[in-house]
Amino acid sequence: MSGAAYAYIGLGSNLHEPERQVGRAIEALRTIKEATLSAVSSLYRTAPIGPQDQPDFINAVCQMTALAGAYELFSGLRNIEDAFGRTRETDPNGPRMLDLDLLLYGELQLALADLQIPHPRMHLRRFVLEPLLELDPDVAIPGQGAARELLRHCLDQRVARIQH
Repeated sequence: MSGAAYAYIGLGSNLHEPERQVGRAIEALRTIKEATLSAVSSLYRTAPIGPQDQPDFINAVCQMTALAGAYELFSGLRNIEDAFGRTRETDPNGPRMLDLDLLLYGELQLALADLQIPHPRMHLRRFVLEPLLELDPDVAIPGQGAARELLRHCLDQRVARIQH
């Protein structure tokens, strides 16, 4: 695809069979127009950030090749979340059926009211950095640096790759 950008999507769930929810979400990513699912990381079991009285999360990262613009891709992600019953009134670190985050879109740096690229906290989250590095060991986060170096600052977070 000429004019395409690599985009990385973070996926997470900790309700209603979260491994199944993440698997269904990965399949739903295939339905986004002008974007092709290129790669999928392993699944990771992650301790919650924020309220601790909730189940562990299942997380993954997907790489997409996108002809769609960043905001169009973001809108597609929101539509998938909505179809899964996502509500946004609750605690952003609380339990949820599905969370899809547009982490990176090429080298784009963007700050809108409802969309920031790169995702503003991704460089602080081991559950994002490990699967991201699994897909691209040399990936850099615009404005932050090499993901491999950033990972060293969050190794104290409980994240375990799920072996299947």
